Amino acid sequence: MAQSGSQEGPLLSGVALRYASALFELAQEAKSVDAVAGDLDRFGKLIDGSADLQRLIRNPVFTAEEQAAAVGALLDKAGISGLAGNFIRLVASKRRLFALPDMIRAYGDLVADAKGIVKAQVVLAEAPSDQVMTEIKATLREVAKADVALDVKIDPSLIGGLIVKMGSRMVDASVRTKLNSIRLAMKEVR
Repeated sequence: MAQSGSQEGPLLSGVALRYASALFELAQEAKSVDAVAGDLDRFGKLIDGSADLQRLIRNPVFTAEEQAAAVGALLDKAGISGLAGNFIRLVASKRRLFALPDMIRAYGDLVADAKGIVKAQVVLAEAPSDQVMTEIKATLREVAKADVALDVKIDPSLIGGLIVKMGSRMVDASVRTKLNSIRLAMKEVR
């Protein structure tokens, strides 16, 4: 969401973190951190799965009232209420829907930090089997010495293998990278 090379990136992440932190504190007080995380995750999936909803939250042409009405209808239909529902409605009324996906991610990061869960991104060429996922999770848990929450992405251009990003570490064991290394070595030999 944050554009690289623009001033909007750090500003957007600051806004997202402030809103997410306020919600996290409220959720802790209400002892509903996990329930709020689940509701936010469901709404995040609605955003990811709908080009129309993405346009609604990003397009400044829609008024706050139009955004709030549309989001309110979606929340009612999805059965999202309580703190998460009120939070999303507040974000809409403040014309901050464009930052909502980043707010949802920031809230998830706060929950993971509070629980001592390490986040890892795994990029694979194709959807893995359950056995492969179990092996990846076990290996990362062993390396991190903590529970690991995986964000799995599929990128067929990798050809095979995987790329793992965990904290500041990255392991690129993709076939694409290996082929590029061979290609580079072959050029140097000429």
